[in-house]
Amino acid sequence: MLTAGAQEQKRQFSPEKFETDLQQYIIQQVGLTQEEVAKFFPVYKEMRQKQRMIFVRQRNLGKVKPADEAGCMKAIQERDNIEVEQKRLLQNYHNKFFDILPASKVYDVLKAEDSFHRTMLKQWGHRPKDKGKQND
Repeated sequence: MLTAGAQEQKRQFSPEKFETDLQQYIIQQVGLTQEEVAKFFPVYKEMRQKQRMIFVRQRNLGKVKPADEAGCMKAIQERDNIEVEQKRLLQNYHNKFFDILPASKVYDVLKAEDSFHRTMLKQWGHRPKDKGKQND
């Protein structure tokens, strides 16, 4: 019983570990210096926090379908506004990154971030399904 509990605990998602692993992956893939790390990651973490707040709003928006046509239209328009806000946020932070790193390293950061996310999604997709949980 203790082993099963330890395995379940091992499988739980840890946002802190995810962020730490992402940061280490970016550092390794891009070859950032300690000076670059010290300047870049506070700004990067700020961006990620703002992204999370936008994602929460977007997720909450889609939880319940509005009851009428006007409500559906308003929800779609709000979704569109949130997506534009996400893109503006990225553009704003990419420009901030250019003040810290050469464009070639910013490019490599974005590529490393995408690669890390794809790798993690593949790993999560290959996990054994927990008994009693419904498939989504």
